[in-house]
Amino acid sequence: MALAEEVRGRTVVGIARPRVDSVPKVTGAASYTGDVPIGGLVHGRLVLSPHAHARIDGIDAGPALALPGVVAVLTAGDLGIADGSGRAHEPLARDEVVFAGQPVALVLAESEAVAEDAVEAVVVDYQPLDAVLDLERAVEADAPAARTGSGGDEADVAMHGDAGAVEVLEGAEPASPNVTGEHVRTNGDLAGAFAACAAVVEGRFRTPWVHQSYIEPQSVSAWIDGDGTLVIQAATQGIFYTRQHVAKVLGLPLTGVRVIGATLGGGFGGKIGLFEPLVAAAALRLERPVRVVLTRTEDFAATNPAPGCLIDLKIGASADGELLGLQARILLDEGAFADFSAASFAAGRIGGPYRWAAWEARCLGVRTNRVGSGAYRAPTAPQTAFALESLVDELAERLGLDPVELRIRNAAEEGDQRLDGVPWPGLGLREALEAARAHPLWQRRSELPENEGMGLAAGLFPGAKSAAAAVCRLDADGGVTVVTGSVDMSGTDTGLVAIAAEVLGVDHDRVRIVAGDTANAPHAPVSGGSTITYSQGNAVRAAAQDAREQLLRIGGEELEIAVEDLELTDGVIRPLGAPSRGVTVEEIARKVTGFGSPYPPVEGHGRTVPVELAPSAACHLAHVRVDPESGFVRVLGYVSVQDVGRAINPSLCQAQMHGGAAQAIGWALHEQLEHDEDGQLLNGSFVEYAIPASDSVPPIETVIVEVPAPHGPLGAKGIGESAVVPGPAALANAVHDATGSRFRELPITPERVWRALAR
Repeated sequence: MALAEEVRGRTVVGIARPRVDSVPKVTGAASYTGDVPIGGLVHGRLVLSPHAHARIDGIDAGPALALPGVVAVLTAGDLGIADGSGRAHEPLARDEVVFAGQPVALVLAESEAVAEDAVEAVVVDYQPLDAVLDLERAVEADAPAARTGSGGDEADVAMHGDAGAVEVLEGAEPASPNVTGEHVRTNGDLAGAFAACAAVVEGRFRTPWVHQSYIEPQSVSAWIDGDGTLVIQAATQGIFYTRQHVAKVLGLPLTGVRVIGATLGGGFGGKIGLFEPLVAAAALRLERPVRVVLTRTEDFAATNPAPGCLIDLKIGASADGELLGLQARILLDEGAFADFSAASFAAGRIGGPYRWAAWEARCLGVRTNRVGSGAYRAPTAPQTAFALESLVDELAERLGLDPVELRIRNAAEEGDQRLDGVPWPGLGLREALEAARAHPLWQRRSELPENEGMGLAAGLFPGAKSAAAAVCRLDADGGVTVVTGSVDMSGTDTGLVAIAAEVLGVDHDRVRIVAGDTANAPHAPVSGGSTITYSQGNAVRAAAQDAREQLLRIGGEELEIAVEDLELTDGVIRPLGAPSRGVTVEEIARKVTGFGSPYPPVEGHGRTVPVELAPSAACHLAHVRVDPESGFVRVLGYVSVQDVGRAINPSLCQAQMHGGAAQAIGWALHEQLEHDEDGQLLNGSFVEYAIPASDSVPPIETVIVEVPAPHGPLGAKGIGESAVVPGPAALANAVHDATGSRFRELPITPERVWRALAR
């Protein structure tokens, strides 16, 4: 990718710059939740269940409490949690454990070492129960129940761009005690559509549970301020969501809870209010500061990874490649808690970014005795795209059509219906596919030697639109401070700075950004669902525009010129056509902030909600070599093509695309949380859980496509989720091209490849 060259004084947007937080993070100066010194702190360590399903007949904390330095051992009855369903209302198991690794007690001690020793001394009397682990068995009418309670939280749906797609309809599935809901999307005459098809393909696809693999484990601190406020400092993706979440669970008024967002060491959807209620309840109980930082093993065992799926999919097309019919049945393993409404996502996303004549998509949310599922970058989109894009490639083969051309012919246009009935806004899918088709890597696909293959897949994420606010304040030195309440998970603060600088007409280096907490920051959405640049960026743009107008009014009074005859560029307010005369922003700042100022402070406010979604379409190309003797797949080349709306900072776009491609390689070839027949996690550390290493990821080429979003800040879209979506399917298609075998289960391990080639 050719990076835009800086043209100082003319533009800020479109210029590649380092992240504003790069120096503290690279040098190790950044302070994370576990680094912050707190006086009187007690350390927490979890007692985890060894059973996937069991009744708790008793907990004896006496031996642990006898150890020097142990302050308390808390169980569910000690927490003062308000009645309600879902994991937040059961941070410690009450009478029944429903997954191996579920916390049943919290040991609190003066040091982490003492707390760890005390965990071993807590005696829990378990009565094992039958565990429900097989997804297909779990949906049968006579299946044993995975748990006696239930729960869910549909706030996740709106957070990830599917507001309005949560209706649960009656279906023909058996009434299993483990089905949390059946989500159905239907349209048109499906039987007639399939009858008109020249080719029909179908298959069963399986995807595993996958952990988000963030570097910093889950970590939370909580204490009581001098005024009685409960203060939480956490590695959270959303401070306002966490405040509301904790206040509800603990039965506190919002004004009694303050949440501070610490520097976030990665999240990818996995850090949205998981352990905050537990730590907050412990701090209230002890009236002392409490901190819990999970070990890596605890994090793997007790958090909220992406769910496993079983997808039966059938699609068909006419002889000229028009996609006519789609029929899908999806079983989505929600684990022990149905807090995260992923089943409603999958039912809508199985149609991909295409136009269909008729469809029927059914997704069953299924409770099992595995850890509760959560969000992971583009929830359910990589899984559904793996199934759909594999069959689209197969359909192109059956029809004798170019796989790119088939996709272009059916690319959804503005106004076409999604599977959930919501009209598509404008998409950049066609442009991304055209760019991929023209790329030299794809053009060389017919020249590959034996055992090498090339694969392509497309996909998108709908994005999300959220309410957001921001403040843009002129400081005494002529600089500008942008105040938000959003958490910078992926470099978004750097993009927000560029938006403010561009709108204000000042140099990028003159803009600072501050993330406040819930006591002083303007409202902000959760950092997830690709909403920060799109939604928070719009609020920053509006705040900067407000501040700009205030500056121009003051400049007009200083220069005695009408505002409409002024411009603000390069940090100077000048008369149009008379660049030699003007007043600088620094000069105005001194007047505005000085003693006896004749002008009110310059402080812009922005409050916005985008009027529609802005999906980001992507297309990935993968070049692989397969060793027929071992089944090992090596990725030789990778190209990520993505519509970003407008590249506010090309280096940030490139980083998102690189990260998404690397995670896609993990989905396709390496990653899966493995459990034995008793529900025990077998690979609960980075020693056993395989993520792509440096020698597994080739140089990744990025191609940025810009199809501006009509309602995005300066045309930008959120891009983080889409960057991973097509990757697993592209790699699966590449392995098929190299071997002639279709792989319908992820990850595509050497053993699976070897067995397929040996048949």
